[in-house]
This record gives sequence, structure tokens and C-alpha cells, in this order.
Amino acid sequence: MQNKKLIIIFINLFLFSTYANAYIGPGLGVGFIGLIIGFILSIFVATYVLILFLFKKLTKNKNKKKNKIK
Repeated sequence: MQNKKLIIIFINLFLFSTYANAYIGPGLGVGFIGLIIGFILSIFVATYVLILFLFKKLTKNKNKKKNKIK
């Protein structure tokens, strides 16, 4: 009987809970913004490096072909 009451109380607490008035401090907010900016910048840098690498490889192959012809 005692366990049944406890289970009913816990179920009621979980089902009818209210919103938490949570506080996000300035450190967590700035850290989250920094995380988002870092993620976006890493995507741009990776794309830039990939394009630069491919461009260098193409120009190097063209220079090798020109040197073989001469």
C-alpha cells in the first residue's frame, strides 16, 4: 500500500510538472555563440582549403604538361 502511494505521487509529479525557470549565464551564452561561430567558420575554412588544394593540383599538372612539351 505504501509503495503504491509513492508510485502515484511520483507519476503525478512527472506528469503535472511546471516549466523550469532556468537561467543561462553570460558565460554559457557566449560559449554557445562561440561554438556556433566556430562550427560555421570551420566549414568555410574546410571548403576554402579543399578548393585551394584542387586549384593548386590542377595548375601544377598544367605546368608539368607545358614543361614536357618544351
